[in-house]
Amino acid sequence: MTEEEIILHHGENEPEFINAFSPPVYQTSNFRFQTVDAMRHALQSEKEISVYSRGNNPTVRLFEKKMASLEKTEDALAFSSGIAAITCSILNSVKAGDHIIAIEEVYGWTKVFFDQYLPGFGITTSYFNGNDLSELNSIIQANTKLIYLESPSSWFFSIQDLKSISEIARSRNIRTICDNSFASPLGQNPSQFGIDLIVHSASKYLGGHSDLVGGVVCGPSEILSGLFKEEYMNLGAIMSPNTAWLLIRGLRTLSIRLNHLEKTRETISAFLLQHPKIEGIIHPFEPDHPNHELAKRQMRLGGGLVSVFLKTNDPAQIEKFCNSLKQFTLAVSWGGHESLVFPAVSLMVKQEHSGLPINMIRLYVGLDDPRDLINDLDNALSLGFL
Repeated sequence: MTEEEIILHHGENEPEFINAFSPPVYQTSNFRFQTVDAMRHALQSEKEISVYSRGNNPTVRLFEKKMASLEKTEDALAFSSGIAAITCSILNSVKAGDHIIAIEEVYGWTKVFFDQYLPGFGITTSYFNGNDLSELNSIIQANTKLIYLESPSSWFFSIQDLKSISEIARSRNIRTICDNSFASPLGQNPSQFGIDLIVHSASKYLGGHSDLVGGVVCGPSEILSGLFKEEYMNLGAIMSPNTAWLLIRGLRTLSIRLNHLEKTRETISAFLLQHPKIEGIIHPFEPDHPNHELAKRQMRLGGGLVSVFLKTNDPAQIEKFCNSLKQFTLAVSWGGHESLVFPAVSLMVKQEHSGLPINMIRLYVGLDDPRDLINDLDNALSLGFL
């Protein structure tokens, strides 16, 4: 089945929808039963049968089926946010006294979870750069139970060799998780390289319209069955039926949007590379990216993000450039219809910043006409430094 067939038809039962093209939103908390025996059976199979929407809701389940198929995994679970999907997957993978290995350039709130939350339960985390497999081997401990990856990562777009890392992990009985939000399931399938669990911020490309917050975990049925019974049902960070419906709608145009973003980002990158006020850019599909060849082997699409370095380290000039943009809006995240600018200087507090280069700016190109975006960038670059 092609990706388009999965998005449009997989899991959908049109007669059950009374012949509607759009699946219904099962906006209900509770489900009725005709007999005690039917109720008893449902309570013993709550992951497969709708009892209460904190467990199985038909609209949410349809989204999960589509995501599992797109990620080429056996199953999926939808959460209320990307960080809920991430933290519940991590909690399911470790116990008190265990050790985690994660890449250095990990999503900020994931790092907070590793560094500030888990130590209270006796769970420690070591970091590696993601590229040096000998370094990875050297920091594996007897109690290492999880290797956490994010490929590509969201600022420098670092790529990890998923196949090699998964082989190392499996040889030591260590679980692997990869955040695949950057690439989306159309751009990359970590399960095809041996990764156990794949997590997404569904708020980004999957939703595509900046009108929802959600997350999803994809992986083997055995692991997700345990995750459902433990973290999913106990912690209650579930996706609402309406959010799932919006995501099903968002998936319908995912391929069209990603291909448009790819072409626009290539056009914008070409403009930036020749501009005298740009020091350089970073994207996995650019030939000078340190992981370029690996990216081309693992990924099919490069998405709409690109990081840019201005030829100035003056915070005032960087802010002037960003504040002068009209088509690009100052905001975090990515994946919607709008074009966004996220400068590293915005993370500065009293001249202290996050460790990112001060002249670094992350652009997301959105669905705007590339000519409008180029004019906007050109106008803002003409106003200040050099």
